[in-house]
Amino acid sequence: MIQFIASIAAESGGSSPFGLLVPLVLMGGLFYFLLIRPQQRRARAQTDLLSSIDVGDEVITAGGLLGTIVEIDEDDDLITVEIAPGTNVRMVRRAISQKLVEEEEEDFDEDDDDVVALDDAEDEPADDKT
Repeated sequence: MIQFIASIAAESGGSSPFGLLVPLVLMGGLFYFLLIRPQQRRARAQTDLLSSIDVGDEVITAGGLLGTIVEIDEDDDLITVEIAPGTNVRMVRRAISQKLVEEEEEDFDEDDDDVVALDDAEDEPADDKT
């Protein structure tokens, strides 16, 4: 990439101010799309997460503790997290790194013909073509 930018500067003669400006603009665009924009997305996602937490949510703290939010103090921007039964920890809201979301299990219909029970599969003889 650097060689490409250097070749553009060399082709333009290198003496005009516009020829020197093109590589700088390309490098600025490269830095924006590779460094600045992803960091802004991460910061926005963290802000959205912190604004969406509520009492009863299971969270992971920045220190790696798993717990359930018991109380949120909006004035001081503090939360209380229960990390074990009867053990509460007060921490700054910014210390929450993730919100745990339980995945819903799909209910399978027993009358469905596509689902073969494991016991039924063992009772059927195997087709040996040897």
